[in-house]
Amino acid sequence: MSIFLPEGLLSQSKENDKYLKSPASLNDAINAKVILEARALVCDSEHNLTVDLGCMNGIIPKEECAMGISDGTTRDIAIISKVNKPVCFYVKKIVKTAAEPYAILSRREVQKDCFESYITHLVSGDVIKGRVTHLESFGCFVDVGCGIISLIPIDAISVSRISHPKDRFFIGQDILALVKGFGDKGNIPFYNGIDSKLCLTHKELLGSWEENAKNFQNGETVAGIIRSIESYGIFVELAPNLAGLAELRYDVKVGQQASVYIKSIIPEKMKIKLIIVDSFDADYPKCDYKYFINSGHIDNFKYSPACSKKVVETEFYTLP
Repeated sequence: MSIFLPEGLLSQSKENDKYLKSPASLNDAINAKVILEARALVCDSEHNLTVDLGCMNGIIPKEECAMGISDGTTRDIAIISKVNKPVCFYVKKIVKTAAEPYAILSRREVQKDCFESYITHLVSGDVIKGRVTHLESFGCFVDVGCGIISLIPIDAISVSRISHPKDRFFIGQDILALVKGFGDKGNIPFYNGIDSKLCLTHKELLGSWEENAKNFQNGETVAGIIRSIESYGIFVELAPNLAGLAELRYDVKVGQQASVYIKSIIPEKMKIKLIIVDSFDADYPKCDYKYFINSGHIDNFKYSPACSKKVVETEFYTLP
């Protein structure tokens, strides 16, 4: 298991608390060079972060707040946005003053070690942990380790189409993702924090058509969500990776909850025919995902059933 966790996870551990108990234990953290995590309290006018270590305050100088700050490739908003949130760091030294001692910290060094020792060793098809940091219309930004950010494009979040990533995720949510590959940032919009250049995907973890369809039977009436209304029918999501087509109705709208009757399930065509019994507005809480793959590595994901004439699959290529 990687020691380079998304920010917010390490501060929940007893090991982290052990090192923040006293100046002596902070000295132990210096000698052991362990990654710690605590809440940032203030960003001053010079963009230095003050961190609450419990036994004393810590200071992360501006240039040590993130990789890329010193050369301008990471914007200052990446520092400002960390206030009142957990940040990771190494303790570099403890400064004794006539008033109160304080510690000098480095988040940049943790990110550098994370990038060099973890991220650059990932390959296409690896399953990794992430924490949702920001949602935009084009995708979901994810902390893949120590505040290093990557993007899951909206069309890679699930097979069932959504109008916005907020339909699937919420900020602070812990998720899994798959490494699709590496690439330059290019024209991909960029949010706070250093860009990992990782290309991520999520939908392959949510199961194949067959794995999802086996949870439903002809003749059942089940819960669904109206995802899109087309000229030929209405797509209703039964699961994040499974949608069926219902006959047109003009009293429904995208985003509504629905109860739907299953007329037929046709694996060879990857189709589920539905009838909308009722639709209504409701804001139900988002549930944790059922991941069909939870760890490790995959080389291939085949969404379509073996009996289907249409083949839908993802190949994860590892460069030699």
